[in-house]
Amino acid sequence: MGNALRFLYGQCCKPTAADSDPSRPPPHGVPSGGAASVSALAHDLFDFDITSKVPEGLSKHVVSSKKAQANWYRKLVVAWREAKPPPKTPEEASRLVIQTLKRHQKADVEGLLAFYGLPQPHTLVQVSVKPPTSLPEGVKHELQTLPVDAKAVADGDTITVYVSTADPRESAFVPSHVRAAAIQRSEARARRNYSEADALHQQIIDAGYRVLNFQNDEEILAKKYRIRLRGIDAPESAMPYGKEAKNELTKIVQGKCLRVLVYGEDRYGRCVGDIYCNGLFVQELMLKKGAAWHYAAYDQRLELGTWEKEAKAKRVGLWASSNPEKPWEWRKDKREGR
Repeated sequence: MGNALRFLYGQCCKPTAADSDPSRPPPHGVPSGGAASVSALAHDLFDFDITSKVPEGLSKHVVSSKKAQANWYRKLVVAWREAKPPPKTPEEASRLVIQTLKRHQKADVEGLLAFYGLPQPHTLVQVSVKPPTSLPEGVKHELQTLPVDAKAVADGDTITVYVSTADPRESAFVPSHVRAAAIQRSEARARRNYSEADALHQQIIDAGYRVLNFQNDEEILAKKYRIRLRGIDAPESAMPYGKEAKNELTKIVQGKCLRVLVYGEDRYGRCVGDIYCNGLFVQELMLKKGAAWHYAAYDQRLELGTWEKEAKAKRVGLWASSNPEKPWEWRKDKREGR
């Protein structure tokens, strides 16, 4: 199908079933701004590179003519091809569009982004904090996690992660009965005795571990940790913006390996820590996106309060509401039956 498809799909993202079927249109206007948004843009750039036609329905979102739209797509095809590496996340794709079309009308740029469900300019954030090269004072230990599953994100400030027991910091502490159960489970599965294997896996889970399966059929015995993001407090799931906060955190960490600096435990047995994802400080992202509050009662770092104020001034995320309820007050009211 040509070099154009290879550079747009092969370097950007793996094609979905819809991408590989020319008779099916790409998913436009994806509210979540997930990988499907990037895939849809890549699909349309590839199609334009072949046919010189802009996608149907775009004119409903922008103010300029079809001729002008074709000019945008010509520029975007070149920009995407020259990007090293090409965009992989919605934020990266949005920045490429904004930079490439910076001389065009604001309404057109915002309309094009909305058409693909990509982040709007005012919601994009620049992260300033870099991962520490040495462990900061107060860190009890460091975790290097396996890729995070979307289902492991409980809400906007809590994640369940797994660390491979092959990690030297974990291997010495694995209970002997857990190791034995993992070996016996593997043997039971080889005999196709899946009921026995499931029972053994339940023993492993009850001990705080799990056997994880990866795409290459590799099985990894891993230790489970629940992480509470230090210094922030996101709206609870039942609160306004609770689901959105959870979605923001999911978009940041899904499928990524995390670096977690653990400072201690809370009363629920969760590790309280700072999280870094692909070199980005997750708490900074959550605060600047307006997806969480600075939890000043437990963390007095001035930069957290500054990032919250930035989001508040932009009225992004939960700050779109003029008077959002504080999650710690919401929890107190619930406990006291108010």
